[in-house]
Amino acid sequence: MTSELRPVAVVSSTASDAHTWNLVYLQLLLEEHGFAVTNLGACVPDDLVVRECRRLDPDLVVLSTVNGHGHTDGLRLAPRLRAVLAGAALVIGGKLGVDGTSGRESLLREAGFDRVFGDGDIGAFCRYLAELPVRVAS
Repeated sequence: MTSELRPVAVVSSTASDAHTWNLVYLQLLLEEHGFAVTNLGACVPDDLVVRECRRLDPDLVVLSTVNGHGHTDGLRLAPRLRAVLAGAALVIGGKLGVDGTSGRESLLREAGFDRVFGDGDIGAFCRYLAELPVRVAS
């Protein structure tokens, strides 16, 4: 839910991914774009992601993965998040498969993600942030 001053974002890794540098980078990037960010960290169990998203009611949920197994975790988690966050923007990005995003984007979008970003798509992600309907108060 948008706070009085800033839209709310949740950043998380997937359950199978222990990397954290990507999460810190995304948190800083989102804060620069005006978001209040809750960073859930690495290796976050699906139940915890769902519970925290239900509690925080964010405007945006960003799942980031570096280990190449994000598509598997994302396919499992997206429907659960959609069930509790019908109005939130839900995106996944990073190294979604050991061979990139090839053939996975449509499956992830069908599962409930609004956008899927491949490894190195930070420019596209920033453009997406600029297009979101949430507004930052000045």
